[in-house]
Amino acid sequence: MKKVSFQGEHGAYSESAAKKFFKDEIETVPCNSFEDALKITENKDSDYSILPVENSIEGTVGQSIDAITHTDLHAIGEEYFKVEHCLISTGKVEDVKTVYSHPQALGQCSDFIKNTELKTVPTYDTAGSVKIIKEMNDIHSAAIASSDAGNLYSIPIVEQGIENNPNNYTRFLIFSKENSIESAGDKTSIIFSVKHEPGALHQILKEFNDNDINLTKIESRPNKNTNWEYNFFVDFLGHYSNSKIKSVLNKISENTIFLKIIGSYPIANLD
Repeated sequence: MKKVSFQGEHGAYSESAAKKFFKDEIETVPCNSFEDALKITENKDSDYSILPVENSIEGTVGQSIDAITHTDLHAIGEEYFKVEHCLISTGKVEDVKTVYSHPQALGQCSDFIKNTELKTVPTYDTAGSVKIIKEMNDIHSAAIASSDAGNLYSIPIVEQGIENNPNNYTRFLIFSKENSIESAGDKTSIIFSVKHEPGALHQILKEFNDNDINLTKIESRPNKNTNWEYNFFVDFLGHYSNSKIKSVLNKISENTIFLKIIGSYPIANLD
């Protein structure tokens, strides 16, 4: 049976996304951090890692991208998972004064939190917040997490569908020590930092345009080692083993300080 490491407690959305991607035929390994989840796979204590990389409402998961920047693993798959948040508590809605959850979940439920005038406490994980309130056993405290997490820890779901937007999806990448093989429809993710020269970023983007390679995402992230310098996280269509894409990546490397191929993987369906 495949072993898949993820950040968080059992019942986390990452675990649910892993089960969806692998069709439930897995053993899941909870970890304290994104770095730990990747490290376990690097050390061959799990076969795969799964990390959230962006949410359709709150955007990029920065801590996850930072961890991916430093791993030697390869992205070999992606999964879109529909997020449906629940208010979970031993008390009633009117009893709750404080809500615990991961910052992304708190942001995705900001309208509900504002309307109910709840105090927020950020935690490391959605399912972990359910574990916290179970130990507190306080009717004035609640967690925002999935229904699976509430059922797992036997805490009542007092309100469902509290997210701001019902069209709420999180995109996950699956990592392995092995590379993927080219398929009929692939996407590639890379991270790079450009030289401080006029037109350096333009030259990189021009290479993609001149070779008819479609960029599906581009976003800058602060470089943690140098103030006011940025890394660029880019997705584009195609597999890095393709000869045309190999040539483009070789050319753009001339205008980068560093270039990391995160991996190529079959494009997932949004369902």
